[in-house]
Amino acid sequence: MKRSRSRIVCALLLGFSFAVTCVSASADEYGRRDQQGQNERAERHDHDTVLQGRQTFRFDTFGDEDFWGGTLKLHQAIEGSAFGGVGAGVSPKTALAVGLKVDVDALPASVLNALRSGKVNLDDPAVTLTLLKLNAVVGVTGFFQSGLSLKSIGIQCALCHSTVDNSFAPGIGHRLDGWANRDLNVGAIVSLAPDLSAVADLLRVDQNTVRTVLGAWGPGKFDAELLLDGVGFRPDGKTAATLIPPAFGLAGVNLHTWTAWGSIPYWNAFVATLEMHGKGSFSDSRLSDPTQFPVAARAGFDNVRSDPDLVSSKLPALHQYQLALEAPPAPRGSFNPLAAARGSKVFESAKCNSCHVAPTFSEPGWNLHTASELGIDDFQANRAPAKGYRTAPLRGLWTHMKGGFYHDGRYATLLEVVDHYDALFQLHLSAQQKSDLVEYLKSL
Repeated sequence: MKRSRSRIVCALLLGFSFAVTCVSASADEYGRRDQQGQNERAERHDHDTVLQGRQTFRFDTFGDEDFWGGTLKLHQAIEGSAFGGVGAGVSPKTALAVGLKVDVDALPASVLNALRSGKVNLDDPAVTLTLLKLNAVVGVTGFFQSGLSLKSIGIQCALCHSTVDNSFAPGIGHRLDGWANRDLNVGAIVSLAPDLSAVADLLRVDQNTVRTVLGAWGPGKFDAELLLDGVGFRPDGKTAATLIPPAFGLAGVNLHTWTAWGSIPYWNAFVATLEMHGKGSFSDSRLSDPTQFPVAARAGFDNVRSDPDLVSSKLPALHQYQLALEAPPAPRGSFNPLAAARGSKVFESAKCNSCHVAPTFSEPGWNLHTASELGIDDFQANRAPAKGYRTAPLRGLWTHMKGGFYHDGRYATLLEVVDHYDALFQLHLSAQQKSDLVEYLKSL
């Protein structure tokens, strides 16, 4: 009886062991198949999300046409009195002069042929309206009611953070997403609006003062803090606006923008909701401080909720697309390779890489410095909550030589930047070392 019971126990144990082995093998096989499927799903998701983010970056207005058209009536100045608006209207020549760009890939063959043969009147606002109807003006959407008569106008992320390669003509070419549009005169464009009373009321000034502030910005600059603190000019009388930064090469970089307000999705929500005036949700209790941000505190910008919310659902894909925008490599002929190779050694010996760490050429972790550490004034830093300046990523410097360097373009050339740090840190670099270092920076 005992022997029989023992045999039964052994059989059960063997059966259990076999079952466990089978289950384990089956689980391993399932795990392998599931992992493969998971990888494939992740790849498809990443691809689809990036494409969705690109669509948002290029074409989504987030409902901001209610502000730019409905409130400021900017569309009326663009179309002119001939099409139901006001004034002479905006011709293609004027639009290109203020830095607006045209996407050549959105133009049909008939328009391209007409442009090539000089049969397009670039002084006619009707041509601008036609380009808007073709969705060919980078970063701008026209909403039409009939014919070429505009109902409203909206803007996208691409307005400031895209340009074109000028492959067809100056200002007309293939899109270059993520590049800073240093030709774009945002202040001049906004000043065209017939009614700036909403901005004037927010700032508690008159419309002429608003136009004076906007007129001081100049090409390639924008003041994101104006609607927060109401400060239009620096103590030295220069504009408080800063250069439009590139939106590429940000993967792996912690804080974004010149004065490090937050991460990419933070800034996207901030700009889409507070600056573009889209219909979104945004929260930042720091903006409730009436001393530092009197305008924002009065307006309740610390906690904005829109219904419907046309921004929040777009943030993940928009974030993914921006992370996918790599800094473009410097083209052949734009720098001296031998000098750049020597300059890389200067970059290391001068310890530039202690802050500008490869491969992002920003700073892993907390990439923020005080004004005194950089040897400059703290005006712009003090307009932001963290009161510091970000270690700017250096890749793709060659794409934004226009307008100068640092947040406000105070140094016209890279050599002036090198001279500044040479004096600040007493590096005692020779003229040759400085020149080589500049070539290296151009090569990044």
